[in-house]
Amino acid sequence: MHGGADVGPADVSALPRTRSSSAWQRAWRPFWVLPMAIVVASVLAGYLVPELDRLVGDELPYVFPGGPSGARDMLGTIAGAMISVTGLVFSITMVVVQLASSQYSPRVLGDFLSNRVTQATLGIFAASFTYALTVLRSVRGESGDGGAFVPQVSVTLGFVLVLASVGMFLAFIHHITRSIQVSSIVSHLGSATVDVVDGYYPEPTGLRALPARDSWQPEGSLEARTVEARQHGAIVEVDHRELVARAVDLDAVIEVLLPVGDFAAEGRPVLRIWHEPGLGALGEDALDALRGLVVVEQDRIPGQDPALGVRKLIDIADRALSPGINDPATAVQVLDEVHRILRRAVTRADLPALVRSGGVVRLVHRPQRVEQLIDLALAEPLHYGRGSLQVPRRIEAMLDDLAQVALAAHRPAIARWRERAQAVVAAQQQPQP
Repeated sequence: MHGGADVGPADVSALPRTRSSSAWQRAWRPFWVLPMAIVVASVLAGYLVPELDRLVGDELPYVFPGGPSGARDMLGTIAGAMISVTGLVFSITMVVVQLASSQYSPRVLGDFLSNRVTQATLGIFAASFTYALTVLRSVRGESGDGGAFVPQVSVTLGFVLVLASVGMFLAFIHHITRSIQVSSIVSHLGSATVDVVDGYYPEPTGLRALPARDSWQPEGSLEARTVEARQHGAIVEVDHRELVARAVDLDAVIEVLLPVGDFAAEGRPVLRIWHEPGLGALGEDALDALRGLVVVEQDRIPGQDPALGVRKLIDIADRALSPGINDPATAVQVLDEVHRILRRAVTRADLPALVRSGGVVRLVHRPQRVEQLIDLALAEPLHYGRGSLQVPRRIEAMLDDLAQVALAAHRPAIARWRERAQAVVAAQQQPQP
């Protein structure tokens, strides 16, 4: 294979420590999946627990002692109350989602809807309703075939579900009241982004310095074959290690054409395979397998995307600095969290764009650079906050601190933005005519 041993790329061990999610993990991301799973489990319990009642008979103490009429009344009351409160919880959720979208940013909606407290609350309330209706069908009076039957354990379990629903409702209210506070939103986004930065960017200790030429060019008679996206959306994950393994199997170099976070339209090439002329045609199954290693979804996720958390925070700051809201204090609060993220990022090395296996380049990709995070974090706040007394000074103080802890490779970008911030502050201090 031509084209790579002399470029000096990094080994596979330098790839990000973030793990690519499996299809099973991605299946649990939508908001409705966990509530639906809880409801399905409640329906199954509504069929199976009455059968347990038939086996144990009257042997268990502390269970529902009433007759068929009392069991029907209790289960009917549970079903009616639970479906009403489920509608209330859903309405509260929609109000909070609308408030977050208009007050902060539409991009923070995913954080609200992905919260397991909200999902579990809706699931348990709906499950209490469906469980009560399912058990109600097994209650029989004296006139029924086989005599009276009251599933005492089942009715007692319905009461336990009501108690669980009350507990989840209190937890839900606590979660909602905290989640609409800007301090809670900003802190949550900052903590999640710091975790992504820790997993994505490698420690500088022991990492061989990157060469001046961090790009790869095909040499000799290598031929190119592209793999196009089948659906539109953002690139959310790249399975780097599996791509390296596939490249070794094909004796090829695989080039990832789009970085994580970029948009891919249907038919847009996302991979390019550089191979010797004698490789032969790759079947659709092989191309689909490669295509599946670059995951495209409608919404970005933070797993391999450090810029996503920064983007959400800057959106909040931009809206706070808009003339309609004019809340520079919130923008400064966001910048404090951005400072926390960048302070961690500038102490990490950039991810190598070239990855080798067995001494030969096998993967060429486009990682997010720390300099790009700095540009994303500072460009818009400094632009929209130019007329604010707080924002430029806060950015200048942030950059002074970052310059003290940053690696040498990141200091030019910090110095460049520090000059811009100083120019804005100096312009504010000049007397107005």
